[in-house]
Amino acid sequence: MATHTNPGYIDNKEAQLKRLRRIEGQVRGLQRMVDQEEYCIDILTQVSAATKALESVALGLLDDHLHHCVVHAAQDPNESIDDKIAEASAAIARLVRS
Repeated sequence: MATHTNPGYIDNKEAQLKRLRRIEGQVRGLQRMVDQEEYCIDILTQVSAATKALESVALGLLDDHLHHCVVHAAQDPNESIDDKIAEASAAIARLVRS
């Protein structure tokens, strides 16, 4: 299977990093909440928000993969489109199970 020099998300790299830094801050906030023995439901609400934020990052990466890697494989006779589709399908399955 051939690889690309640039990942599919390269055009959105800074936006993805910004989202991940925000999520990192949310997780540090969760640690503080537990350390300060805050109310369980308040912590769970914040866990839910962090989970949704991670899901958003994952969906963005998946979209970038489909638009970049899968399209590139479809246009390159040296690449297998079936392999790229299988990768995307497996990633979708992991997201759905999580």
